[in-house]
Amino acid sequence: MTSFFAGQGSVIQNMVHLTPREALDAIGRGALLVDVREDFMIEMKVMSLPEILFLPRSRFTELYEGLPRDRPLILADCVGLYSKEAVAFLLAHGFTEVANLNGGISAWEEAGLPVTVDPDRLWTGSCMCQLRPRRDS
Repeated sequence: MTSFFAGQGSVIQNMVHLTPREALDAIGRGALLVDVREDFMIEMKVMSLPEILFLPRSRFTELYEGLPRDRPLILADCVGLYSKEAVAFLLAHGFTEVANLNGGISAWEEAGLPVTVDPDRLWTGSCMCQLRPRRDS
């Protein structure tokens, strides 16, 4: 368990999962948000924060060593699945001050926290197999 995040969020399998409001509070106290979504997802929608580190999942295991070890890290993605895997990976590789944003940017936006959206980059479709950029509709 990490000391920076002690008493916050839910702890499941020795991993801290923060609500969006808990994450925002932790960021205000010095934690860094690491967004592991791919570039095309970030182009559509991003959490509006003064500082975010973008490290796409596709390159995470190759570049994780560049992450700061002197700050608590909160990992985020679309809904919290891949960021949970990234937290587990970091814990297995010696990082201690890490947490997952439970629900990802979807929960962040649902909680009414600041998000910047590029409507021209949003995707649309009636199911996952039919998603396409909205501008191509």
